[in-house]
Amino acid sequence: MPKRTDINSILIIGAGPIIIGQACEFDYSGAQAGKVLRKEGYRVILGLNNLKAIETKKVCDSANRCT
Repeated sequence: MPKRTDINSILIIGAGPIIIGQACEFDYSGAQAGKVLRKEGYRVILGLNNLKAIETKKVCDSANRCT
């Protein structure tokens, strides 16, 4: 799929409340999506309602914006 040049910023919405035992998978997938999109040159905005999410918070801390 060709890269879209009409999009500058992408909002990643966190998984929200989850069941114990599933947190790692959802947290990891959000973090990986953020890393890849930033490498592609997009500005990533993370919308997290659980700032204790370990992996996603690492990406958020290194990004310019976290809401």
